[in-house]
Amino acid sequence: MFTHQDINFEALKRKAYNGRWATLEDGIIPLTAADPDFRMSSEIEQGIIDYIKDGYLSYGPFSGIPEFKKSVANHFNTEKNGSFTPENVLAINSAAQGMFLVAKYVLGPGDEAIIFDPVDFLFKKTVEAAGGNIKLCSVDSKTGEIDFEMLTSLISSKTKLISICNPHNPVGRVYSKEVLKKISEIAEVHDLWVMSDEIWSDIVFDKKEFNTYSSVSEAAKKKSFTVFGFSKSFGIAGLRIGAVLCNDQELLEDFTEKSQFNSTIEGVSTLSQIAASVAIEKAKPWFNDFLTHLQHNRDLAYSILSNSDILTPNLPEATFVIFPKIENGFSSDAFTQHVLKEAKVAIVPGSERWFGKGAEGHVRICFSTSKEILEEGLNRIIKSF
Repeated sequence: MFTHQDINFEALKRKAYNGRWATLEDGIIPLTAADPDFRMSSEIEQGIIDYIKDGYLSYGPFSGIPEFKKSVANHFNTEKNGSFTPENVLAINSAAQGMFLVAKYVLGPGDEAIIFDPVDFLFKKTVEAAGGNIKLCSVDSKTGEIDFEMLTSLISSKTKLISICNPHNPVGRVYSKEVLKKISEIAEVHDLWVMSDEIWSDIVFDKKEFNTYSSVSEAAKKKSFTVFGFSKSFGIAGLRIGAVLCNDQELLEDFTEKSQFNSTIEGVSTLSQIAASVAIEKAKPWFNDFLTHLQHNRDLAYSILSNSDILTPNLPEATFVIFPKIENGFSSDAFTQHVLKEAKVAIVPGSERWFGKGAEGHVRICFSTSKEILEEGLNRIIKSF
């Protein structure tokens, strides 16, 4: 199911955008956007077909169809130590939209949000789009460890939000219950909101425990939003489906109202919600095989890069990206341009644009492809210097 022969390159060249197969010249290997090269599970495909067989695609409930809300709540409660009811779930069209809506809800003009550095560029983008200002808190670019002294020092009367990325993209760190509890204690003392982006929380290696942020304390439950999506775990980015979860029902209802979901201005395709529900309810065997394949690829990438003098890898605890350090003096941008031109491999630079200042001197490499493509791509990169 996750072999080289299982990849339909013709389909990818027609459909895989966002810096991937459909956007690059023939012969270039994309190890760029975090999107799998493998087709979605047959269960999801069948679920979509079954749903549209009667010919009706009517309006659904504004906050999400019952099957979707129930399956997401169950998923968090059984896999991530959550305590959500279906009513605690709002269907949204992507985790990215969820991040923006949370920032818009909690930040007024001039209010400040603390985000990690490095971290995925959407954290910065969504806060700025909502009219907020950014404060950067350093995390270790190899381990993802948070500088708590710095975090506390950044808090002022303007601070309203701490945004966390767990598991961390691009470092692949899974934050322990103790670390999350520490964040919740700081947030409680200063009466801050916390937004936890948990889109990567299914893809955790070595059977490591994952705790959803709101589960770590009563304080964490009271003033937090959790953002989730299905593009990474189930390869359905094109369906644009995610969720915002919040344990405080009144708070979520106010958020839903202010985010324009109680009308036809906002709302999510019922077809996408069905696909996501089927993914959780029926595609777990597919996902478990996918996770096993990804762990093998992580180990392979780590091994190949460790034996090179060009890049020193971290060992991600989660995600399907690796974030090695450049060892030959090239800047992140120069390294990726060289690799694209000389090795015919596309990767993401650890530049300020994508991950913040703390990412410089690194590159991000996606490994959600076949063993053969990964091996070929990494060896091309190493041999190009």
